[in-house]
Parts: sequence; structure tokens; C-alpha cells
Amino acid sequence: MTQFCENIAYSYLAEHFGTPLYVYSENALTNAFRAYEMAFSGSQPLICYAVKANSNLSIIKHFSELGSGFDTVSGGEIARVLAAGGAAKKIIFSGVGKSVAEIAFALNAGIKCFNVESLPELDRINQVAEQMGKIAPISLRINPDVDAKTHPYISTGLKANKFGIAMSQAEQAYQYAANQSHLKIMGIDCHIGSQLIDLSPLVEACQRLLMLVDKLSAQGIELEHIDLGGGVGIVYHNEPIPNLNEYAQAVQNLLAGRKLDLVLEPGRSLVGNAGTLLTRVEFVKQGEEKNFVIVDAAMNDLMRPALYQAYHHIENAEKNKQPEILADIVGPICETGDFLAQNRQIAAEAGDLLLVHSAGAYGASMASNYNTRCRAAEVLVSGDKVREIRQRETLEDVMRLEMKFL
Repeated sequence: MTQFCENIAYSYLAEHFGTPLYVYSENALTNAFRAYEMAFSGSQPLICYAVKANSNLSIIKHFSELGSGFDTVSGGEIARVLAAGGAAKKIIFSGVGKSVAEIAFALNAGIKCFNVESLPELDRINQVAEQMGKIAPISLRINPDVDAKTHPYISTGLKANKFGIAMSQAEQAYQYAANQSHLKIMGIDCHIGSQLIDLSPLVEACQRLLMLVDKLSAQGIELEHIDLGGGVGIVYHNEPIPNLNEYAQAVQNLLAGRKLDLVLEPGRSLVGNAGTLLTRVEFVKQGEEKNFVIVDAAMNDLMRPALYQAYHHIENAEKNKQPEILADIVGPICETGDFLAQNRQIAAEAGDLLLVHSAGAYGASMASNYNTRCRAAEVLVSGDKVREIRQRETLEDVMRLEMKFL
């Protein structure tokens, strides 16, 4: 039975800050980042934390202090990185639908690179840069048509996905970019999917990109960096632990002798297992066909189970003497899809504190106010110290932008 985050009891955190509550371990964040640094020490990559995984300003600041760069997918995420003290020259801007305003904002900020996903986007960036009298640094995100062998919603490297430029069109796209007056080609990029346990598809994607790099070099287009994206998975249930060292060694062997800087964009694997969602049991309901443990957290606090049918390990932090029952662990939202877990063996009664593990990634960042629920507070634990890094919303917060129209 897990009872502590670092040196602080979960029961204390729940009593002091209330539930639902996101709890993050600073030590786990640091260790995950250092694991990448150690594994890839031979190539010393720029590790760009993927902000979408968890965009809390204090999380961003912590990674910045560790030396991280940042992978962003919106103007808002760029603004968050800058507000948290992240260096603009370490920001990469990805995403398929960059607006004119977002491009201008990024150019003014002086970001490291745009990861471009289509020819129309190339034209837009060139036009905005020309109007501003700037040169936009760009990489092309290439879709290598590699099967990441993951959930279809988070697979991004196949021909049928909306992301990137097809490999068959890549040479033509680079030639087109090279002829634009206000673009500077910096590198090549890919990201084939998330929650990869078998990392061989990442190695295959690297091999395919390097074949393209050689073809471009023969045409006089020399690249400065290769960005392999992210995608390394974490253990939610009983998955094998991805072998980061083997992946790093394979990449370093492929890059040996090449003058290419390496960029990586891990998100989930840096924060996922560092976070836990705390929730209280409201009722235990015995239905005709199913039992339900009804808790105060819901799909608006953790969307992954409803959206991806994702598994999160859930345990009772209390020394409960109730017999175990087979039950769905569900929230108060008016949706049958509002569940955190289905068909779990659990002993619980009203008032018990449950721990929903591996909630550091895509928990708070995907949270909503559905059913006019206030988003939960977030805390960061370091040793025997804890600090609140996001206050719990109030109903006044939720309704503020509408009240003036009454």
C-alpha cells in the first residue's frame, strides 16, 4: 500500500489541499530527465520537454532549470514557457494548424525552430516572416510511414495520419522551402506516436530520415539537426519497461560520423509516473449487474480512461477492512463514459482516499469544466516540503468571463 509521495503522506496532502488533487514528485521529474541525459550522453541532445503532457508553469520552470528545451504546439504553450523563464532559443513550435498570429508571436520571441507540417504552412510562415522582415528557422516534419504499434488515437506516423509531410513528397518539399526568401532550413523532424513500449519503430524512423538526409545533402541541402520527436512510453499497468539505453545506443550508432545535432521531444515519459491523482470515495453502490465505487474525481480530471480506454493503477491509501468487490470506479459526471477504471477488485468505503497512479501526463493538461466542475489543485512535493502550484478553481473563476453579459 502506497502512503507517501517522497516524504509526505498522501493523507496529509488530501486533508490540507482537498480532493481531487494532482500530486507531483519533483524527484521523479528530475530522475526522468537525467535518465535521458545519461542514456544519450554520447550525443548530448537538446531534450525538449513536450509541454502538452503537463503545462503547469512550475513544472516547466523545473525542467528549464534542469537545462531542458521545449516542444510546443500552440502560441499559448510558447507563452507559458516564456512566462516560466524558459529560453526562447530552446523552443520548437510543432503542430498542423499554426495561425498567422501564432507564427508572428513565435518569430518575435526568437524561437529555435518551426516544425513545419505542410506546404501551405511553409507559405504562411514565409509570408509572415517577409512582412516582419525576419528569417524563419524551419524544419520539415516528415511522416515516415512507420507503425508505432500504439493506440490509433496517438499514432502519428502513418500515411493516414494528419501529421507531417509524406516521405514521397519530402525531397520536393525541401527544394520548395530552399527557394523561399524568408525561410532558413535547419533540420528534419518526425514523431510517430506516443506510449511506445517497443522502441524499434523509433529506430526505424531514424533510419528512414537519415536516408532522406543523405539524398538532400547530395542536392546541396545541408541540415543542422535531426529531431526524432518523443513517444517513449511509461508503465501504467504491467507493460515492460522501455529500454532507453538500447534506443540511445542505436540512435548514436546511426548518427556516428554525421555532423547532425540531435533533438528529442519526450513528454509523457518525463512526467507521467511522477504524478498521482488523489480522490475520495463518496459512495459504494451495489447495482443489479455491477458494483460502483463513486469518487469525487471524474473524467474532467482524467480524460484518458474514457478517451483511450487507458488503464491507471488505482489503490486505496487507507487500511480498509472491507472485503474486496469487483467494481467500476466512477465519477459524478452525467455520462456513462465517466469512469476512471472498470472491473477492478477493490476494498473501499465512503471517505476512503484512493490513489490514481501515473496521472502526471495528460491529467491536468486535458482537464475541463464539464458539468461546471472546478478544476483541481496541483501540488509539487520535494522531500519533506510541498507547495501548491495551481490553486483549486472556484465557481467564481469558472463563471467570471460570462458574468458581465448577464
